[in-house]
Amino acid sequence: MYVTDLACISPQLTFDNAFFRGEIKVHRGNRYAAIEPGYGELIPAALLRRMGKAVRMGVGAGLPLIRKTDMDGIILGTANGGLGDCLKFLNQIVDYDEGTLTPTHFVQSTPNAVAGNLALMSKVTGYNTTHVHKGLAFEAALLDAMMVLEEKKLRRILVGSVEEISDYNHNIDFLNGYFKTEDITSNDLLKADSPGSVNGEGATMFVVESSRSERTLARIMDVDQINHPKGDDLEEKLDYFLERNGLTRQDIDTLVLGISGDNRTDHLYVDFQNNFFPGSSSYTYKNMVGDYPTASAFATWLAVKMLSGHPVPSQCIRDNSQGQKSRNVLIYNHYKEIQHSFILLTP
Repeated sequence: MYVTDLACISPQLTFDNAFFRGEIKVHRGNRYAAIEPGYGELIPAALLRRMGKAVRMGVGAGLPLIRKTDMDGIILGTANGGLGDCLKFLNQIVDYDEGTLTPTHFVQSTPNAVAGNLALMSKVTGYNTTHVHKGLAFEAALLDAMMVLEEKKLRRILVGSVEEISDYNHNIDFLNGYFKTEDITSNDLLKADSPGSVNGEGATMFVVESSRSERTLARIMDVDQINHPKGDDLEEKLDYFLERNGLTRQDIDTLVLGISGDNRTDHLYVDFQNNFFPGSSSYTYKNMVGDYPTASAFATWLAVKMLSGHPVPSQCIRDNSQGQKSRNVLIYNHYKEIQHSFILLTP
């Protein structure tokens, strides 16, 4: 499927492309909050006040894309989208002793509230679904979009992901050792030889179509995933993935890796490049936006921008980059060392 437009709200200045002009936000601590644009001209003030952060970011990233062109459907992926409002609603039940409650938090608290609000505000009445599969939610959304487009049921789809940092999930993951305990900046994240990464959030949206046109920015060739790989499972899955797309390991010239600064798991990415693609250029992104279940959506946004001619900030360049134009970009990411995924893109 072919990407013709895209938008991103993240902990960097990505909404207006300042990120590619070298305006890099340096974060400190283990929570990288999204930098949100002004929504005033996009969302009515009365409606904006009732929106939770996940809904606000999702609508802010997706609605401008929908307004540019006719859309046949909306497919999103999320793990924690809406969880902040869900917890506010549950706390309200306790605070008011199950009495009269405001419905706002309840309405905004479900994962599909983002896709629902986008449909209501844009009057897109076609296919609408949200995938909630933890670290593979975005990959599931991509797979769904690819199948629907291949069946020629729809021509153009908004596909993307939304994630927010909720205090509840952050605290649980922090106590489980997933986030840094020391005070560290994003500039030093990947150099820190310590356990844990940092938490991130954001909304990334793509307009995808079934055929190439003059508006095409890049092509998402394929997506695949594997859970709990053991032994040679990951290598076998990789070779099968490349073979079914008519490629060999030598054809992959660019890698986008989910290196997160966690010294317990980053060896998986280092070994992946050293063992399978030693001559490929490689880039990182979690030092820019943090680690979260659908971070691979940001990696896909970065890859599309790269393939469409945008210079990648030096903070994202890891190895072997010599300024050559990328032809086959492979994104490899894992979530908590359990869910692993590949996304393949070409110009």
